[in-house]
Amino acid sequence: MRQLSRTERLGLLVRPGREVAVQRQCELLDLPRSSVYYQPVPASEEDLHLMALLDRQYLLTPFYGSRRMAVWLQSQGYRVNRKRTQRLMAQMGIEAVYPKPSTSKPAAGAERYPYLLRGLSIDRVGQVWASDITYIPMRRGFLYLVAFIDWHSRYVLSWRLSNTLDADFCIEALQSALAGGTPTIFNSDQGCQYTSTAFTQVLKEQGIAISRDGRGRCLDNVFVERLWRSLKYEEVYLRAYEDGQEAHERIGAYLQFFNEERPHQSLRYQTPGAVYRAGSLAQCLEKKDN
Repeated sequence: MRQLSRTERLGLLVRPGREVAVQRQCELLDLPRSSVYYQPVPASEEDLHLMALLDRQYLLTPFYGSRRMAVWLQSQGYRVNRKRTQRLMAQMGIEAVYPKPSTSKPAAGAERYPYLLRGLSIDRVGQVWASDITYIPMRRGFLYLVAFIDWHSRYVLSWRLSNTLDADFCIEALQSALAGGTPTIFNSDQGCQYTSTAFTQVLKEQGIAISRDGRGRCLDNVFVERLWRSLKYEEVYLRAYEDGQEAHERIGAYLQFFNEERPHQSLRYQTPGAVYRAGSLAQCLEKKDN
């Protein structure tokens, strides 16, 4: 049943469950009962405004924790205390990116994996994939975006939007990326989505080596962070998406542009798509010269 996405499994639920109790249906579909009964409370307009401000500032100062973020918001004229800032940052899925003592413990039951990219020469497509999750503001709400990229070419392999931070949309995006090939190494942060048993099992089944960033160190996954900065300043912050459908269409169009039309200085002004299809930057440049 785990081959189906969370959304597909929710769609199989029969209510009010007269023949099979809802509790038993959840067990059979591998769904927590909270996902059936919980009705999300929409964020207030003021909270959405503050979250949008935090998102922009986080791109500029990812080393700001809740204390500094609260001070920054106060300097902008907002009466916000640290407790509220903490709550909003947690809801957005962001935290300060400096090494913290005694915080590198994995989630309960999660295996520990080393960071495998230190000193590694990454010179070909498919050698390393990376992934991360970011917050996407909309006019009346917000979504979370996950993307998988090929480290060498910066090519966006797959992506998904979700209104929750569970692991299912990450697994869907991973399976979509794997439909086109298999990397030698997969690198991510230590978020619960990536350390979940269901997610790591997909990687293990494909024989992929698993690499984890140091806790709170965004530079270990720098190319995905650069993707987020480009996406937000060149697309997301220029618009106010009305709903998830518009966000999906506009983000999809931008990522297609990012892959196939936007030249990258770090790729000698080649596009990620050209480098990805050539197999390496060296082969792409050689092909162009010929």
